[in-house]
Amino acid sequence: MTSRERVLAAIEHRQPDRVPVDLGSTPSSGISAIAYGNLKRHLGLCQGAIRVYDVVQQLAQPEEEILDRFGIDVVDIGRAFNTDDAAWQPTVLADGQTALYPAWFRPERQPDGSFIVHTKEGLDIAHMPAGGTFFDQSYFPYLKGYPEDFSDLSTEMGRVLWAALVHSPWDHASDPGFWDTLRAKAIELRRTGDRALMIVIGCNLFEWGTFLRRVDNFLMDLVAEPQRVEALLDALMERHLAALEKVCRAVGDVADVIRFGDDLGTNCGPFMSPRTYKQLFKPRHAVLCDYVHKYSRMKTFLHSCGSIRALLPDLIEAGYEVINPVQTTCKGMEPEGLKADFGKDICFWGGGCDTKTVLPHGTPQEVKDHVKRRLEIFAPGGGFVFNTVHNILPEVPPQNIVAMFEAIEEFNA
Repeated sequence: MTSRERVLAAIEHRQPDRVPVDLGSTPSSGISAIAYGNLKRHLGLCQGAIRVYDVVQQLAQPEEEILDRFGIDVVDIGRAFNTDDAAWQPTVLADGQTALYPAWFRPERQPDGSFIVHTKEGLDIAHMPAGGTFFDQSYFPYLKGYPEDFSDLSTEMGRVLWAALVHSPWDHASDPGFWDTLRAKAIELRRTGDRALMIVIGCNLFEWGTFLRRVDNFLMDLVAEPQRVEALLDALMERHLAALEKVCRAVGDVADVIRFGDDLGTNCGPFMSPRTYKQLFKPRHAVLCDYVHKYSRMKTFLHSCGSIRALLPDLIEAGYEVINPVQTTCKGMEPEGLKADFGKDICFWGGGCDTKTVLPHGTPQEVKDHVKRRLEIFAPGGGFVFNTVHNILPEVPPQNIVAMFEAIEEFNA
């Protein structure tokens, strides 16, 4: 099989010739720039650069040599943008490694070594402490309450770090002819390689509520002000569907997978009851999925952290075909149970290696044994794309990353 065929077979619950593998096709399946630099040094790779394509999470864009070395089967269409050296500027990571930031990203270093990001208007929107490895949101547009109407919603969304500091290709969304360029670059990426293509869109609903109101307020709103929540969600849906229409028209026949996001879980269970999810979010998630299925050939992928087992039946009914990152250390998210109960209905994209304890703290042999056990559970019958449980973080030893990929190669042999 080609990489594209392998990924699609897995999503469609057909047994592929080997387990497909992801590293870096989404901002929730990637690798920290620090860990990436350490990995390159460990492998003796001196060419190229550490390009920090996701500045909020400080994630590196994996280079072709890494993708080839570890048999990666899927890439983000965004990598076709910012290919010229002029699109980047030098920076220094928290551990002293040199790297590259997008040319447009200019955080302001403070006397104490921390960083602040301001909008062009001078609004403080993001902070990273000295020695930090990601930026935190500092501006919440609706912190003091909902507006009378949502005429300013698009403007305020643009002031939230997740939109203001967006990764490629969306950092070019305001360029003239962007949608034609997106299509042309996606077609060229498909023509010149056989990896599956991912387009990351977001269309978050619950999360946008937390970005705008802050999570503590929005959780109370779900119970105390459901009508205001629904009004906000309707305003968000209007904007999401407008964007989704453009994405489907531009790359719906070129991309293979479209990645949505909405973190619905904590360590112990969902942020809300299944009843609340069914009332407020499921119908809208279904509209998004239905639109994709009607107007494109893309598979629907939802990134949702945490313990979401209680919501999986509804997420499946809403139309999601793929779930990520499969946070197996959370309550009810044990791999055996997930595979047995939902393995025929949804593809698990993640859960292949625990990034909380095993990958950062285990020995290489412990990592290998752990990964092989996960592969034995998730791989049979398809419905699985190997990925770690969320991003590989800065402190992960490069030896353990190599051991993880060696385990996959040995399993696939």
